Amino acid sequence: MNIQTKFHGEVKTDEMTKWEFPKGLPGLEDEKRFILLPIEGNDIFQVLQSVTNAAIALVVTNPYKLVSEYTIEIDDPTIEMIDIKNPEDIMVLVVMTLKQPFESSTLNLQAPLIFNSKNYKAKQMILNDAHYQLRQPIGKTLEKGAL
Repeated sequence: MNIQTKFHGEVKTDEMTKWEFPKGLPGLEDEKRFILLPIEGNDIFQVLQSVTNAAIALVVTNPYKLVSEYTIEIDDPTIEMIDIKNPEDIMVLVVMTLKQPFESSTLNLQAPLIFNSKNYKAKQMILNDAHYQLRQPIGKTLEKGAL
């Protein structure tokens, strides 16, 4: 199957992992199937692309590569919804908001995306932790030499 994407043009998705968000994403509840696409020449950021709507594409990253002190506890509703059995099956990504200049871009550390690599289900989990920001400036992580 070929789909149109926001940043990659038309891509063939037959051999790509399709991630299912059973309840969609907050604000995008009807969007339930996504793929992760690489960003050429960059191994830190990826694009979470809707399979059904080319206009919906989010830049995501592994928060642990940029924020060394980032820790979360996955809540029971998330564990149940995406059927997590083993911690090794979990992948965590966060959504970025890109801005110019790049250093003013932000990370949403308050609502990580939790992926179960065994069954390809995922959920955006809203944290109740005031320690993390909805718009954490990436410039602060760049100052620490994360990139």
